[in-house]
Amino acid sequence: MKPIEENLDLPLREVLKIMQEQSFQNKYFGVGAIKNPLDWWIYQEIIYETKPDVIIEIGNYSGGTLLALAHMCDLRDYGIVIGVDINHDLIPAKVKQHKRIKLVTGDACQQFETIKSLVEKDDRVIIIEDSAHTYENTLNVLRLYSTLVKVGDYFIVEDSICRHGLDIGQNPGPYEAINTFLDENSNFIADRNRERFLITWNPKGFLWRTK
Repeated sequence: MKPIEENLDLPLREVLKIMQEQSFQNKYFGVGAIKNPLDWWIYQEIIYETKPDVIIEIGNYSGGTLLALAHMCDLRDYGIVIGVDINHDLIPAKVKQHKRIKLVTGDACQQFETIKSLVEKDDRVIIIEDSAHTYENTLNVLRLYSTLVKVGDYFIVEDSICRHGLDIGQNPGPYEAINTFLDENSNFIADRNRERFLITWNPKGFLWRTK
């Protein structure tokens, strides 16, 4: 791959493809973390500003993001991270054994009552949805888990870039699920100020509860 000074005229669509390919090489403390680093910077800003008691990540893969979120809680000296996935076999012991991480294995919608029981009534909660990326699943997760989010907090839907910047994933997919959810739920808005770096894997996906 050519360095940046030799790629100044590269179309944005090609830049997005390169970033997507390279994201599969990303590691956090040696653990795979398939994330756009620009989005991760926004995540830590949201965590610092909203000070959540609980962060729920739906879809954990190899656990790098879980570990990063737990380290953010360590820096604040409070908070837990709940990881939900149908399979946690790829997650290494150092992630599973972190004192702030709780893993719940199973379908996120089927496990909702279990997750809800881990959240106290007054807890501030951030949700990060990164599971199947189908329209139906994303919308079902939004409808269920949004009830845990307090006014001022965020529900982040990942990979709404599918078919809206990257030619991958189903159509309709997360982007369309977000639109449906916003049409039926006036408590949330898409906070597009969180997309200030322009390149995001979550267009319209930073859902902010305003009422």
